[in-house]
Amino acid sequence: MSFGVNTLLMVSIFGISLLAWQRPALMNRLIFNPWHIQQSRQFDRFLGSAFIHKDGWHLFFNLFALFFFGEKVELFFTWFFPGYGAFLFILLFALGAVVASIPSYIKHRHFMYYNSLGASGGVSALVFSSIMFDPMSKICLYFAICLPGVVLGVFFIAYSWYRGKYQTDSINHDAHLYGALFGLLFTILLKPSVLPLFLNKLADFNLF
Repeated sequence: MSFGVNTLLMVSIFGISLLAWQRPALMNRLIFNPWHIQQSRQFDRFLGSAFIHKDGWHLFFNLFALFFFGEKVELFFTWFFPGYGAFLFILLFALGAVVASIPSYIKHRHFMYYNSLGASGGVSALVFSSIMFDPMSKICLYFAICLPGVVLGVFFIAYSWYRGKYQTDSINHDAHLYGALFGLLFTILLKPSVLPLFLNKLADFNLF
């Protein structure tokens, strides 16, 4: 992996997460808490919470996704928008993280004890941008089950919608869903020609 903006993003997320684990005050200041955002106008929590994680596994899975998909999106942006690729990459991640948290803010802004954290919104935006550019690229689960990205993407959106509607855990599934949808929309608006190419690849797709 080349030392590009995706690598810098991964290093930043890793470093800030480690620091926040050692400094509870920093964790409490960055964590996404809609009540505090509304009461104290701490809007930086929308983005700051993307750089902290609950534990090592939570951090690992987001960095794992960035490792495999982030660099690909960075290369696509650099290829199609010379001189602006790095900026567009960071913009997609940052806006994805913020937009993905807006529904949770609206839903939970009156609840003092609701918290969420993690880069999942921004990471989902990058993953689905990658799928938009290259829907047939294989994604492997547990290094064994490999399916085209578009197939897993459909399952991911359906799963996130269902789990967000019937919330039974502390994971912010809404952020996964809206981050993914934002990644698709951002990519289409940025490069409209990617949509017919995406549809053509789907037309030629045969799972079996």
